[in-house]
Amino acid sequence: MTPTVLRKLWSLVETTQASFLLRLDDAALGQWLYRQLEAQTNLDRDEADSLNAYIRSRLVLIREFAHQR
Repeated sequence: MTPTVLRKLWSLVETTQASFLLRLDDAALGQWLYRQLEAQTNLDRDEADSLNAYIRSRLVLIREFAHQR
């Protein structure tokens, strides 16, 4: 996964309404973030798998970030 994809992910988290992010359950939040990034970025299979794993491993951090806003 490239630094550009990581920046896009965290930018997406930062610019999305916190209440929306917090309203989704873990599966829906992970899928929504992945789909948004997939639409913005041309990912190969390995990058897509890495992105999915990264998002799943950071869901608690994403929620904490959203909650603090």
